[in-house]
Amino acid sequence: MSKHILILGAGYGGLLGALTARRYFTAEEATITVINQSESHQIITELHRLAAGNVTEKAVALPLGHLLRGKDIHLRIGTVSKIDPENRRVELENGVSCDYDALVLALGSETNFVGVPGLQDNSLTLKSVADANRIFARVKDRIAAYARSRSKADATFVIGGGGLTGVELIGELADELPLICRERGVDYEAVALYLVESKSSILPAFPADLVERATKSLEARGVRFLTGRRISRVDGSSVSLTDGQTIESGTVIWAGGVQGNSLVANCGIDVDRGRATVNEYLQSVSHPDVFLAGDCAIVFGPDGLPYPQTAQLAWQMGELVGRNLFASFKGGKMTAFKPVNSGSLASLGRKDGIGMIGESGIELRGLPASLMKKASGMRYLAHINGLFALAY
Repeated sequence: MSKHILILGAGYGGLLGALTARRYFTAEEATITVINQSESHQIITELHRLAAGNVTEKAVALPLGHLLRGKDIHLRIGTVSKIDPENRRVELENGVSCDYDALVLALGSETNFVGVPGLQDNSLTLKSVADANRIFARVKDRIAAYARSRSKADATFVIGGGGLTGVELIGELADELPLICRERGVDYEAVALYLVESKSSILPAFPADLVERATKSLEARGVRFLTGRRISRVDGSSVSLTDGQTIESGTVIWAGGVQGNSLVANCGIDVDRGRATVNEYLQSVSHPDVFLAGDCAIVFGPDGLPYPQTAQLAWQMGELVGRNLFASFKGGKMTAFKPVNSGSLASLGRKDGIGMIGESGIELRGLPASLMKKASGMRYLAHINGLFALAY
């Protein structure tokens, strides 16, 4: 009898899980259904470029219909409202329900506003194509407003969070804002770009020499770093910091925290700090018919610390889940998750970056790092046949 594999989410983990499972299962053995909120697979690692207007939406939102064409994978566009693991059922907001034999949860993470008063209501985030489009529209609107009013708050942009998302976004803005200003007749010197980070330095995953390189590169293009302090309040026209400083700004972009997906956290499976706990095979420790891929799961390494939430980790998790689903149904031996670290890359703008390659951590700076990041992106697109989808 054919089994039904239901996959929630078509990000890196969900898409790779579906594609890998289909390579193992015949259509007669398993029906595979993917449920996703949007019709596209979004390249999250490139959203900072869309948010600054450096690429088109087409370059970072690949149509799922084209990626899944000819794969015998069913695609349903909808928003999940309830996950019921006890009855093996998922409900959508439109009232439709789907039963399953095995479930893959790949719904990603959610923004954590860490209890800062006014932050959620008065900030933008960068977790989707829609978010990126909102940021770009906001930036253009505020520069246009400054051209009319000369109000300092209109030309002041504050990014909260000095991790990869915040740094890559501010690097892209530092490159693109001069052109936006020229188009509006605004002197770029009037623009203020602040990055607020609670730790003593940015990019905690990178060694000190590369962090220093990134900091100097961004400072040379007008970025002002406010480290060792936190945002304490946002009211729509100003940002208060824990050191007592107030910045007049009407644009705050929050990239300072993530938390587990609330649907996953509240569905009844075991969780740890809001993220699903899994065994070495990426199965829920409480529900073995539920597999996890990507940021909605917490996976601990040999040192007892959680692995970082990265695209490359979600990719590897998705592929392993696809293989382990087959082994599970066939009574075979499942494979333990042992991620391969291919390195870390951070874009600092159009032609600048830093990076560490492979387990040995070979360091890259400047254009070589930028080119390596682009090559990494192309490698992923080729892996999912995304280069073909770009043509549409």
